[in-house]
Amino acid sequence: MSFLIYLLGFALVTGGIAWGLSVAGVPTLYIAIACVILVGIGVLSGVSKTRMKDPPSN
Repeated sequence: MSFLIYLLGFALVTGGIAWGLSVAGVPTLYIAIACVILVGIGVLSGVSKTRMKDPPSN
């Protein structure tokens, strides 16, 4: 559940960045590339921050 919340927050940040780039006049191709990179970073960091730690082996 916390992974989903993390990704929703990251999607809002990515959308805001894409909107800002669009208003600034950046070409659509570069906006799409930036969004793909940000989504990749978001998934990687979301998994690392919300992953359950393995229990110690006895």
